[in-house]
Amino acid sequence: MRIGVLALQGAFREHLDVFRGLGLEAVPVRLPSDLAGLSALVLPGGESTTMRRLIERWGLRGPILEMARQGAPIFGTCAGMILLSKEIVDGEEPVLPLLDVSVKRNAFGRQLDSFEADLQVPMLGDAPVHGVFIRAPVIDRVGDGVDVLARLDDGRVVAVRERNVVATAFHPELAGEARFHRVIATMAGAFDEPGEGAGRRRHPTRRAAAR
Repeated sequence: MRIGVLALQGAFREHLDVFRGLGLEAVPVRLPSDLAGLSALVLPGGESTTMRRLIERWGLRGPILEMARQGAPIFGTCAGMILLSKEIVDGEEPVLPLLDVSVKRNAFGRQLDSFEADLQVPMLGDAPVHGVFIRAPVIDRVGDGVDVLARLDDGRVVAVRERNVVATAFHPELAGEARFHRVIATMAGAFDEPGEGAGRRRHPTRRAAAR
């Protein structure tokens, strides 16, 4: 399998390092043609407005949405979670509205207000997940089809999953935490399995590349 990490801006190198440390092939994605043959895609943390503009400029929005529609796993961290949300509290138009959540940007304040926290994520086992929150968003509303994966001690939602899309308000990759990446790899393996409606035989980006 090959896992792509959107490499337009932000903390994409750390995600590449985590996947490669797991013995997986991980590649940067900058153009629609880079999506060809991928089994999963990561949207990293960074500056969401800049990433939004670059996604539109390089024609990535449509191919990413089609990739998700076909069932490929998509993982967003921090700014990546904002990009995946159907609603952004300040009224900014959604970019890749794949998660039925409402998200508030910079919910914890400025860069100086960044912090780290240990989180219980039952999906990942009993050991807490160490998350790094840097100008992090928070989820204000969760749709009926969305599973909450983690909350802060005050109850605020900071990790969710809806079908093949997973998102965290924090950076697991900056804390040396690989369990979310293992989950994405497992989902990618299932996406690659041959069978009706699944696998690379119907991968949309292969058609796009051929055109």
